[in-house]
Amino acid sequence: MKIGVDVGGTNTDAVVMGAQGVAGWKKTPTTFDVQSGIVAAIKAAMASANASPTDIDCVMIGTTQFTNAVIERRALLPVGVIRLCLPATSAIPPLTDWPAELVDAVGRNTRLVGGGYEFDGREIAPLDETAVAETARGWARQGLRAAAVTSVFSPMNGEMERRAAEIIQTEAPGIAVSLSSELGQFGLLPRENSTIINASLADLAVRVVIAFRNALDELGLAVPLFISQNDGTLMRVEDVERYPVLTFASGPTNSMRGAVHLAGIADAMVVDIGGTTSDIGMLRKGFPRQSTHFVDVGGVKTNFRMPDVLAVGLGGGSIVRDGGTRLGPDSVGYELTRRALCFGGDTLTATDIAVAGGWAEVGDPSLVTAVDAATIRAARAEMQRLIGSNVERMKTEARDLPLLVVGGGSILVDWHVESALEVLRPEYSSVANAVGAAIAQVAGEVERVIAITEANRERILDDARSEACRNAVAAGAIAESVEIIEVEQVPISYLPGNPSRLRVKAVGDLPV
Repeated sequence: MKIGVDVGGTNTDAVVMGAQGVAGWKKTPTTFDVQSGIVAAIKAAMASANASPTDIDCVMIGTTQFTNAVIERRALLPVGVIRLCLPATSAIPPLTDWPAELVDAVGRNTRLVGGGYEFDGREIAPLDETAVAETARGWARQGLRAAAVTSVFSPMNGEMERRAAEIIQTEAPGIAVSLSSELGQFGLLPRENSTIINASLADLAVRVVIAFRNALDELGLAVPLFISQNDGTLMRVEDVERYPVLTFASGPTNSMRGAVHLAGIADAMVVDIGGTTSDIGMLRKGFPRQSTHFVDVGGVKTNFRMPDVLAVGLGGGSIVRDGGTRLGPDSVGYELTRRALCFGGDTLTATDIAVAGGWAEVGDPSLVTAVDAATIRAARAEMQRLIGSNVERMKTEARDLPLLVVGGGSILVDWHVESALEVLRPEYSSVANAVGAAIAQVAGEVERVIAITEANRERILDDARSEACRNAVAAGAIAESVEIIEVEQVPISYLPGNPSRLRVKAVGDLPV
């Protein structure tokens, strides 16, 4: 059996998955210390499944703690930032366009030194090792505990970054170094931003991992622990300490993957309705479509591997105004059971509309009898508009796909959505996020910029596929289960030689 856990800002959900699907589940409030909330959720889910610790093979956890830390500007370390680039790319320094309060949190400890590569791997200039060492000694005197190293075109060749890291750790022992070649994709500034954020989370990542491990120890679960990544795959818990930013979008990704698993289909549109927002996405072969745009995290432009998700301001706690013609974007959120009319509160919410309209059964229906029919009709029409228009917006092809409605706010939708083939509400949809964590696989990915011609195309693609499969096996996948799920080739017109950005992704099952 496997346990999937999703630690959200309001609730911590846990499911126990057996050979026949969901064997037990539980939704509990998220606690301030996180650990006790995880323990309570897993313990209750195991009791629901009548499972003992010896029945469990592994635990998968999805968390929003690192995302929240950046958004709230808390628990972030000051970071030493070094860019290997001179004499090129000096016009826009690191931290440009960052929010002032986030710059205050990470500091302005930046340095540009000689180094970097051209797109084809040729050196812009040799690495200025003297400048790197001098910078690291200065950071040591300042007491900095985290550093971010970014080289121009390091996804093509990460050797300079690795050498710079060696120098930094020699001159400033104990400093945690993040390398952009291990994190981001092509695009210098967004990749640099991602690396700085990752470095700032180094201390929090260690504390979160300790809390997760302590939770399993408290439960007597001596099993492997994995953490959900942005793309719907898993990473080893020890890797989270090095790459916490790779968990940023695991919440909506897990919900969408859990939805298609529960529905037994691979290609679908998914609407995950929470207390404040609805996340809408599209899945192919069971995985979310990846965003091709830079992603804003806490006001900073990054280029993480993120799902293409559209957030709409409609949730179960959305406040209804103007006779039902305006819903949200503000919400009562986790206070729904205290402030909504159907729970004895004084605020008209989207959930109250569903209860008053007779298509949802929560709270006390007698408390919403004063909501007039015109308000119900207007609010229902606005819900239909918000969901329907945005599902249509997220479609990338003419044919209609099934629409899966999941999440705690899924009770809002009881109508057919015009741009969907059909609307489905899978069983256990309220804990689809935890199901998504439990079923996650491990992945291997390759990305490179290369000139592809008719003569070398098949050889280059075969090499990339083989490397992606090897990377998946190295991440823990069973070799026989690994398959290629994505091959993407995009011409880059602004570089000489007509190169293309090639990305290949493989996934495989864990040996449990």
